[in-house]
Amino acid sequence: MHFPDGHGAEMNTFRAMQPVGDATRRRQTADQLTELIVTGELAAGTKLTETGLASALQISRGPLREAIRELVEAGLLVSQPYKGLFVRSASPRDLQEIYSLRTTLEQFAFKECWAKRTPAALDDLRGRELSLRQAVDDGIAPTAAIARELHLHSWCYELSGHALLLQSWERMKSNLHFYFSLHQQAHGRRGPRREAHDKYIELACGDDLQAMLSHLEEHMQQGLKTTLTFAEEG
Repeated sequence: MHFPDGHGAEMNTFRAMQPVGDATRRRQTADQLTELIVTGELAAGTKLTETGLASALQISRGPLREAIRELVEAGLLVSQPYKGLFVRSASPRDLQEIYSLRTTLEQFAFKECWAKRTPAALDDLRGRELSLRQAVDDGIAPTAAIARELHLHSWCYELSGHALLLQSWERMKSNLHFYFSLHQQAHGRRGPRREAHDKYIELACGDDLQAMLSHLEEHMQQGLKTTLTFAEEG
């Protein structure tokens, strides 16, 4: 069979491509819903329906349900029996508990990892902070900025070598993702301030563990009051 110039190569390219399957549509749908929640376009407490979402996103029920299940497991959506599906909301107590537990866990992580900070490990930490700065400078999607901020804070847990501590951190990530989304909305930003982690990195690479532990208390407290006020007003 003869194709016009260039058409044969195009057909070969098409053959190499795989059809967009339900898994891809689920991923795209989950990412889009996450973005809408993180940016506040879907406000905390908003009730959602499968029919409405399927129509708005032009997606079939199968991959939509998988995407919803993923976001429920991530803590961004809440499915209440006999009531429906809602964008997660948080009480002041919820936010205070996230703050206090996160502070305690991260202080413990630094105690555990302090003696394990090799030059290579510190270079890794600086690289994660640089990646976050680049995200802020480039104005990338809020969800991507949150992922990079979580990756930065994961460093001390990973380096600690404490398996149960790392498991606790992984389980807490969904709560932190939600907290960071509220934090960004409260401050009207797409991500953290560019210089937000300067002191954190300086002390993490320094010699004074007690100064690091004290800064963690202060670092975690930053923005909590504004976020609490935002959540209460919302």
